[in-house]
Amino acid sequence: MNSGPAKHSLTLRGHRTSVTLEPEFWQAFRDIAQNKNIAINVLAAQIDASREQDVGLASAIRVYVLRYYRSTSHD
Repeated sequence: MNSGPAKHSLTLRGHRTSVTLEPEFWQAFRDIAQNKNIAINVLAAQIDASREQDVGLASAIRVYVLRYYRSTSHD
């Protein structure tokens, strides 16, 4: 499944932005949003609002996905 990073558009607080992630991260990100019963744009906006200014959105999403699955594996 590893076909390389893919760019997708997201809308954050009314503004469009592009984020490049590997397909596995996109799928995990979509799955998390679905599990939380929120739109992927809402989840992206939450991550964007909580990230450090010097951290890119793609990196923040990857770390969020990692932390999410790490926390669920300890339950």
